[in-house]
Amino acid sequence: NTSTVGTSSRPEGASGAGADRSTSSSSVESVRSLWDMGLALFRASLAEDTAGSRGTDGNDGAAPHSATNDVLGKATRGLLALVERERGGEAVDRAKVKRLTRAFRSLGVYSDRFEAPFLDATRAFYRAEGMTFAGRSGESVGEYLAHCQLRLAEEQRRCDDYLESGTRRALVQSVEKELVDRHVGWIVDNGFDAMMEKSDVAGLRRMHALLRRVDGGLDKLRVAFGSAVRARGVAVVKDEENDRDMVTKLLELKRRADEVAEESFGGDEAFNAVVKESFESFVNQRQNRPAELIAKHIDGKLRGAGKGETEDELEHSLDRAMALFRHIQGKDVFEAFYKKDLAKRLLLSKSASNDAEKSMISRLKAECGSQFTTKLEGMFKDVDISRDVMRSFRSDSERFAKVEAAGVELYVNVLTAGYWPTYPTVEVSLPPEMDALQGLFRDHYLGKHGGRRLVWQNSLGHCVLRAEFPKCGVKELAVSLFQAVVCLLFNGNSGSDGSLTFEEIRAATGIEDKELRRTLQSLACGKVRVLVKEPKGRDVEDGDSFSVNEQFNERLYRVKVNSIQLKETKEENAATNERVFQDRQYQIDAAIVRIMKTRKTLSHQLLIAELLAQVKFPARPTDLKKRIESLIDREYLERDRANAQVYNYLA
Repeated sequence: NTSTVGTSSRPEGASGAGADRSTSSSSVESVRSLWDMGLALFRASLAEDTAGSRGTDGNDGAAPHSATNDVLGKATRGLLALVERERGGEAVDRAKVKRLTRAFRSLGVYSDRFEAPFLDATRAFYRAEGMTFAGRSGESVGEYLAHCQLRLAEEQRRCDDYLESGTRRALVQSVEKELVDRHVGWIVDNGFDAMMEKSDVAGLRRMHALLRRVDGGLDKLRVAFGSAVRARGVAVVKDEENDRDMVTKLLELKRRADEVAEESFGGDEAFNAVVKESFESFVNQRQNRPAELIAKHIDGKLRGAGKGETEDELEHSLDRAMALFRHIQGKDVFEAFYKKDLAKRLLLSKSASNDAEKSMISRLKAECGSQFTTKLEGMFKDVDISRDVMRSFRSDSERFAKVEAAGVELYVNVLTAGYWPTYPTVEVSLPPEMDALQGLFRDHYLGKHGGRRLVWQNSLGHCVLRAEFPKCGVKELAVSLFQAVVCLLFNGNSGSDGSLTFEEIRAATGIEDKELRRTLQSLACGKVRVLVKEPKGRDVEDGDSFSVNEQFNERLYRVKVNSIQLKETKEENAATNERVFQDRQYQIDAAIVRIMKTRKTLSHQLLIAELLAQVKFPARPTDLKKRIESLIDREYLERDRANAQVYNYLA
């Protein structure tokens, strides 16, 4: 408005007024604001106070924040006292603290006169607090870790509320150093194992989160984790008296270790590697046995041991077992026992699910390659082909009419010898009707497939007998072939009192002595007693007599007579291990010849090193040396005449 009036009434004056304003503007720019002027005066006054304080104390040349009797020093002491009271749990006026720290910042002395002594006080406070906690028992480690996290969160809030943002990093590092870094050994040694034992996922997660903040913290945690897993695993594997529960316990340990690695340690690959290395170290400490027991565990699952399991649960159980299988080195041992158990499941119709069986084969194939599962897949193929063979036999009207006339149902599995386990040939004198049926099938099959040879595996046969008992009437008995042959002897061939002695049964059946004793024991001494033994007892002795159990009274129409013959004996396990050992020798021999054929000449040490790299099972150098000596004896190799430690290949 002034400019407008001046322009209309006094044009000349307008020009003069403009010049005045220009001069005035230039003068204002050279003069500081009242705030800046007051701040400068206040800073100067504080500087004089500080200088006077130093002169009085004789502290000339001391560090800026060492002058504590001036106004700034007193303000700093007051601030530090407020912070310490707040750390001790008292409520303080945070607004006042914030105003004071802003004043320090505005005066340009925040870093020297407040931050440095504040960080020193922080380190001293938490150093004392950490030492107090570290003197307690291991049970307080979990509480201590929670306290550390609480303190870190408090300091973060303190930075947000009234400290400079630049202070945050140094403050947090100070707390981490005094509460965590100084006590890493105590935290791990006194707290980790107890948390692992209790599967304290939350506590271990907290420990991981804190130790990752300090240099070397995670390295110590990994070492402790590996030691804990190995110690528990070795205890399970070495406990020979509880081999029955070994796989179940190892699976539970694997589940817990994986859970800790995933949930507590955030799926860190380094911790997953620790689990893998730990399991590989202890699972192979007992050669062959863990591989055998894993195969038996899977056999139990596929037989339907967990009958309450759904299909998804069964698949999950197989996945867990495969996770354990990956760690064993003797996979050929696993294959031998798995193949033997698979044969029983297929031949005795014991599989809970054909889909689960094939799913398991697919897992093994994906894990070990197609060569590993060739024989297993061949077994399934034989079972399928056998169905076609039986359809062909039933269409042979002339021969099958005789089978129907005998009133007996016959089913034969034709097995390719190279695919299936090796079974000892056990002789038995079959009843005439059974022998005749075998002859009819043999004539039909060999008539269709000339040049082949059929060998009857009597130990794998099983039957369903229809029997009539005085108390419970007609029942069906599911028995092995040997049990059926013994039972049929009592159809009118027993003595005047209806009994047969052990010697009479042995002569009539032709069954080998040990096998016959097991068979009679299952019939007369088991849970389901079809026969009665005199004298009573658990073992079958020479001279014992047997008769039909007139008191037999089972509620079910079809009764399964458990066959001791089907249960594995120590001899069978030893035979399986021996076959694995022989297969390994052949593989070592083939590897030696393959290497030497390529290299022509090689030193002993280099040959051993290449063999250890090629063979897929644990082998000792002494065993490899024996195979080398064997090949020298058979003239595949020779020792170099100039150096006995060098081998030459003989074409």
